[in-house]
Amino acid sequence: MSDKVVTRFAPSPTGYLHIGGARTALFNWLYSHHVGGKMLLRIEDTDRERSTQAATDAILDGLSWLGLKWDGEAISQFERAGRHRAVAEELVRAGKAYYAYETPEELAAMREKARAEGRPPRYNGQWRDRDPSEAPKGVPGAVRIKAPLEGETIVHDLVQGEVRFPNKDLDDLIILRSDGVPTYMHAVVVDDHDMGVTHIIRGDDHLTNAARQTVIYNAMGWDVPKMAHIPLIHGADGAKLSKRHGALGVEAYRAMGYLPEALLNYLARLGWSHGDDEVMSVEDMVKWFDIADVNKGAARFDFAKLEALNGIHMRAMDDQKLFDIFVDTLPYLEGGPAIAERLDAAGKARLLAALPGLKERAKTLVELADGAAFLFAQRPLALDEKAATLLGGEAKTILRGAHAALSGVSGEWNAAGAEAAIREFATAGGHKLGAVAQPLRAALTGKSTSPGVFDVLAVLGRDESLARIGDQID
Repeated sequence: MSDKVVTRFAPSPTGYLHIGGARTALFNWLYSHHVGGKMLLRIEDTDRERSTQAATDAILDGLSWLGLKWDGEAISQFERAGRHRAVAEELVRAGKAYYAYETPEELAAMREKARAEGRPPRYNGQWRDRDPSEAPKGVPGAVRIKAPLEGETIVHDLVQGEVRFPNKDLDDLIILRSDGVPTYMHAVVVDDHDMGVTHIIRGDDHLTNAARQTVIYNAMGWDVPKMAHIPLIHGADGAKLSKRHGALGVEAYRAMGYLPEALLNYLARLGWSHGDDEVMSVEDMVKWFDIADVNKGAARFDFAKLEALNGIHMRAMDDQKLFDIFVDTLPYLEGGPAIAERLDAAGKARLLAALPGLKERAKTLVELADGAAFLFAQRPLALDEKAATLLGGEAKTILRGAHAALSGVSGEWNAAGAEAAIREFATAGGHKLGAVAQPLRAALTGKSTSPGVFDVLAVLGRDESLARIGDQID
């Protein structure tokens, strides 16, 4: 067996790729890249009633959007059911597992009796050592693993440390149901072994499963992969993460206008840190990440921190790269499709030119779209409430003068030329610069806030700028 590290991400396709799953995928991806290994993807679709192709597609799409590329083809657990059954039968032949024939009613009565006697509701092992010839005729049995009866099962966890489980608490769990369908607990072990997985990185809600799965590994004489059970994510209030806290699918974060790089940066910092570094590139994370540095305690999800971090990433990003991501994301953003419709070659040039000013005022791509809307607005512009107020009273008179001053700009139309003309007009008329700039902004954008007004004039161009100002004078 190669000593190359192999991790895996193994989501169940019963819904979208939620934020906790995205962080698990990220930690697997970061660790495998950090050590020069690979990350595999397995879709755990054995629950046929709840698994859907739409959910599988959403998981693949979410991972791709985040840039978490897996190695090789995604593997379907359901399609490997024959292999899972073969291993279960091999364990029976080796005397490490056995057929048990209780009905659901008998199992329920067994659990009830244990509760009444103050014992944990576990299977009592009554078929463990009986002769197979005693099996009831025509009744299909379920296969149960023989768990050790004494001592402890120890999980050597890279995050949680050494975790000990008394074997008396690990009953003989079912690995193959009476209808021949393998259980999740068994399928996972067989798949991880066959896929050559060396490191299992998953949520700490699977810690008890680790002990049960270790029993199956030992029964087969297989090496137990290294385990790392990472803490779950809680809401900012410390409660278990729910939708109100941000337990949404990653596609919701795309629609809210977060950059994949910023979301990855934020998720990496939930439960792991590298000194005081808050802002990290993907390259930084790969270089620095080690699973042994993950905290044991639950991390808290905070939208305000994510938004602030997203703004930092937007401002630091190369304009062309941000432009490309923004254009790709427009179909998912509120107000985005309207911009996408008008994004011809001239519109793209205008947007790219405006980006330096727009990204300084936005923390998300939704805010960026909102800020950029004036570039694509149809004349005459609809004014928001504050803009309409700014165009009342003597503002019209000031606008007339500003229009005349800008009409007189000769040569190349740019921010510097427009600023010189407006400053000269303001000084000559005894106006403060703000008294001219504010109504100008309102006329040009329909809003009271925007990038610098001279940058707006430059980006809109001479004809469009003068026409928009003219609309508010007439």
